[in-house]
Amino acid sequence: MQAHQHLPDTNRLSVITATIFLAYALLPFVDLPGQQISLQLPGFLFQLALNFSTIVSILVALLAAAGTEWLIQTHPTAAGSARLPNWLLPALTAWVIGVPLTTLEVSTQWWAVFALGGLLFVLVLVAEYIVVDPDDARQAPASVGLIAVSFALYLVLTISIRAANLRLYAVLFALAPTVFLITLRTLYLRSGGRWIYGWAVGIMLVVGQVAVGLHYLPLSPLRFGLLMVGLTYALVSLASGIEDQREVKIIWIEPVIMLVIFWGLALLVRS
Repeated sequence: MQAHQHLPDTNRLSVITATIFLAYALLPFVDLPGQQISLQLPGFLFQLALNFSTIVSILVALLAAAGTEWLIQTHPTAAGSARLPNWLLPALTAWVIGVPLTTLEVSTQWWAVFALGGLLFVLVLVAEYIVVDPDDARQAPASVGLIAVSFALYLVLTISIRAANLRLYAVLFALAPTVFLITLRTLYLRSGGRWIYGWAVGIMLVVGQVAVGLHYLPLSPLRFGLLMVGLTYALVSLASGIEDQREVKIIWIEPVIMLVIFWGLALLVRS
């Protein structure tokens, strides 16, 4: 079987990236009044701040998904294939990049995040284009890269959420769908293209319960992020091993090693 090496159309790739990051570049120059949505429940007051930055982040994620579809349409082997899996990570990338961009003041740090975010988004789009074709010579490294980017974005998101001192329901509202999408996409890539919803829901619930407990501990944002990422990766790795029907004596090796590494780093970093 002949290996392929297809690359995305540079014009479409440029248009997608420019559109999304133009929206983020305009954020510091647009200041519209926000709206507080409050809902009084028995013994609990639910409040949601809806502002221009929140709306832009949601629209940018939708644009990223639509742009990915538009880009993949040019792939020679994409006809008739299910493209929903390819939308998930670009949309998540565009949304997560917006978290620090909407919370940081415009400075050198803001522009560094903007530039690195743009580069990361392009790499994600290229990798998603490559993995469409299972016979592509670069399919395996592209899949590994997508998984690595997924958990890197997850780490950035957890750190940003912790640093923002959000209320518990807001933390869960941001973490739960992120964990579900990352787990679903990672298992899809590691299993050769199978949707494994059960594991994705189960891991989301377990991580959510742990996040509730850690929320009330005096942890720094970096420590909180490392603990969350280590737990999530270990559970995803265990689920992948079970689905692949690996031997019991080796199925736990990768999850335990990664859990020790991330949790060890969480103990070593300064508060």
